[in-house]
Amino acid sequence: MTTKPSVLRADARRNRERILEAAVRAFSEKGADVPIDTIAKAAGVGSATLYRHFPTREALVEAAYRNELARVCDSAAKLLAANAPDRALRLWMNDFIDYVAAKQGMADALRAAVASGADPFAETLDKLGSTLTTLLHAGAEVGLLRPDIDPFDVGFSLAGVALITSAPDQRERAGRLLDLLLDGLRYGADRPASTA
Repeated sequence: MTTKPSVLRADARRNRERILEAAVRAFSEKGADVPIDTIAKAAGVGSATLYRHFPTREALVEAAYRNELARVCDSAAKLLAANAPDRALRLWMNDFIDYVAAKQGMADALRAAVASGADPFAETLDKLGSTLTTLLHAGAEVGLLRPDIDPFDVGFSLAGVALITSAPDQRERAGRLLDLLLDGLRYGADRPASTA
């Protein structure tokens, strides 16, 4: 007999979200060895509540990373619903830069989780590729973006921009580079895709 996955009560779901947000901040600002009690306190919950949701540090790191990944991927649908597809893509690029910054801040904690056998990155490429495919297709469908773009090329370009502009004082440069990238994605959008 199979069992249905348990559905968290609203208060438990809020606690879980607060814990994950506090964990991302704590791992990013204080490193991999931040005490679990510090994260629980920042989330406004007791340590027992945190451990009920995440029995190990590695489980917490993995869940915090996956939550950030889901957040950035899920934002695409909302952005498309409220904006023209090219504008939605550009706004999503900002979200992606924030996601990479959080991941970089959590780098030590993620390395420790991987060393213990966890694989927080298992779904990353698929989810980001799918999200970019959705955004690019929406833009191509209405003639705002080129139809011949490989979503992984865009993803790697975004990762490059994020890595070279990771310092907070580089945010303005990141914006300019993202604008250039988007201009390249628009170039020739009104022409048929090349068959060469």
